[in-house]
Amino acid sequence: MANLHSHAFQRAMAGLTDVRAAPHDDFWSWRELMYQFMERLTPEQAHAIAVQLYIEMLKHGYTAVAEFHYVHHPREMLFRHLDAARETGIAITLLPVLYRWSGFGSKPLTARQARFKSDNRSVLDLIASLKPSLGKDVKAGVAPHSLRAVDPRSLKELVAAVDEQMPIHIHAAEQTREVEECTLELGKRPVEWLLENCAVDGRWCLVHATHLLASEVTALAASGAVAGLCPSTEANLGDGIFPLLNYRGASGRYGIGGDSHVSRDPAEELRLLEYVQRLVGRRRNLNISSLSAAVGTTLWLEAAAGGAQALGREMGAIAPGKRADLVVLDGEHPDIAGRSGDAIANGLVFSGSTGMVRDVMVAGRWVIIERQHAAEDAAVQAYKRSVRELLL
Repeated sequence: MANLHSHAFQRAMAGLTDVRAAPHDDFWSWRELMYQFMERLTPEQAHAIAVQLYIEMLKHGYTAVAEFHYVHHPREMLFRHLDAARETGIAITLLPVLYRWSGFGSKPLTARQARFKSDNRSVLDLIASLKPSLGKDVKAGVAPHSLRAVDPRSLKELVAAVDEQMPIHIHAAEQTREVEECTLELGKRPVEWLLENCAVDGRWCLVHATHLLASEVTALAASGAVAGLCPSTEANLGDGIFPLLNYRGASGRYGIGGDSHVSRDPAEELRLLEYVQRLVGRRRNLNISSLSAAVGTTLWLEAAAGGAQALGREMGAIAPGKRADLVVLDGEHPDIAGRSGDAIANGLVFSGSTGMVRDVMVAGRWVIIERQHAAEDAAVQAYKRSVRELLL
């Protein structure tokens, strides 16, 4: 399984923002708290947080991550995430973010957004600096942050400048306010504008894409792009619910991401993804396929394939030519003992238990053995020190 959307530093915020910060508490008030937290973040702390996070991901069954990296200053922040991936053994796709404006209409960045500032030249320079590190476990892509933070001209120029095989990730239609402001400024809704003005295809990942009209659902599915769904973060922020049934009905591709990392468990993301659809439809067992009537099997296989595509990796299935990224479950775990076939995947996704993942292999190398990572003791101590410093 690939985690297709990560802001690693936000792992250290988990549980810190769940106190009402404004009379109308939503994404925008949460964002102000995130800015306060990020302002103090040092490269050393970012590294410690990323190491802890990547170990947690591996222990839950993720074998690769896409790091949507926008805290650019100092420049070394990006390379601290590369180091963290190498130290932990997780495969990484690094996505330097283009972040030019504070809002639609090319509004100047605020003082709190100064660490995000970038332009096309700086993003392309970061990608070029990653080239010596690229290989089977390290890939690079590009991430124009959103239509509110990137003007149309800059977006088109950046897309034209990068390698035609390179993944392109962008936040789109996460909040209703974003949709309304985009419509006023550009005359189109975010996903609608992207599909009409950019050659959106299979190398694109539209992260969230929560608020879609029926026509956008059909068009996004037809484009071959991946919808990057982050169920636990979208629920935590009160963003809304992605129209998964209609999107899958149109053969749309999707994957899952941890985003703010209030969860590091792919099974939990998939469970929540199904459950919110049940709450909306007031029915059970909604997301099945022609290959399996089991929801757990269906969601895992589809999200694994979509995540692989979004990261530009040959993974997501056990098949010739794919990476040897293997997740071994404990067959003696109470929630899967004695089960076979689809009952195993359903037990993983829907039993609500943890600790089923026993061993994890990334590209032929065991990184989790008997639930342990070789660096986890030192990692947790460094992580705790960093969080204490940030909270002083």
